[in-house]
Amino acid sequence: MLPTLRQLHYLKLLADHGSFSRAAQAAHVTQPTLSAGIQELEKILGPALVDRNRSGVILTAAGEEAVARAGSILAQTEDLVREARGAGESLSGRFRLGVIPTIAPFLLPPALPVLRRRYPKLRLFLREDLTHRLLAEVRSGALDAALVALPYDTSGLDHAHVLDDELVAALPEGHSLCQVERVSPKRLESEEMILLEDGHCLRDHALMACGMTSPHGREEGFAATSLATLVQMVGSGLGVSFLPVMAVDAGLAAAAQIAVRPLEADHPSREVVVAWRSGSTRAQEGRLLAQVFRAGGSEAAA
Repeated sequence: MLPTLRQLHYLKLLADHGSFSRAAQAAHVTQPTLSAGIQELEKILGPALVDRNRSGVILTAAGEEAVARAGSILAQTEDLVREARGAGESLSGRFRLGVIPTIAPFLLPPALPVLRRRYPKLRLFLREDLTHRLLAEVRSGALDAALVALPYDTSGLDHAHVLDDELVAALPEGHSLCQVERVSPKRLESEEMILLEDGHCLRDHALMACGMTSPHGREEGFAATSLATLVQMVGSGLGVSFLPVMAVDAGLAAAAQIAVRPLEADHPSREVVVAWRSGSTRAQEGRLLAQVFRAGGSEAAA
């Protein structure tokens, strides 16, 4: 006997919500119904999948493995249903797209109206989060694709190129380095460096572009939670930093008293891509999204 999709769905909801009552509510069934489904799944698979206690539900090692596999099976089943319902019609119905916060405010506004005009049947759901969490959700099927920046570990994923986004030095107005046309990374090593906090891939991209492992070879004195905060900190004279050109072009640098200069380095940039799960039936739609984002919303200005 094989597990049913309903039983796998119950297990996935139980892992997501951590209790039988909340999982049953999410599944729109009674708690005894969901509990019976989990028990039947355990009989089919053999080992216990969950430890039940007063504080909630804890997955066993077998349960964690079953949830990982169930997520993949359910995602592929959703792909099958979508493909059948929207056969021959790209970018229609629900599409769940993740976007990192150092891209979303700058690339989405001009592109979204273009998407709406080209694909009126598309229902786009956006989730803004850090790269590692977004790609984990793409791999599990919780998201259909993600707009992220490389280099990053994309094992198990395919992707389409959107653009190369140059990184530039951000300096307080009047800083001595404002006198040069291009800033050498070595000149920045002796400065107080302000970067985004751990978890933002732009932090690693900036250090990689300059051949640094960490500012000054030690922990930096300041870290920002967003690009907007980082710009204000640089404008206040607290240190120097890096900005992506797409943010500068969007006017972010004009919000504070800062100057930007190109970096004297080989390829100081990050690659923006749309990434999706390898083998996903939504691969063609991921490529179509990349085309729209690549155009940079030029239709909106036409």
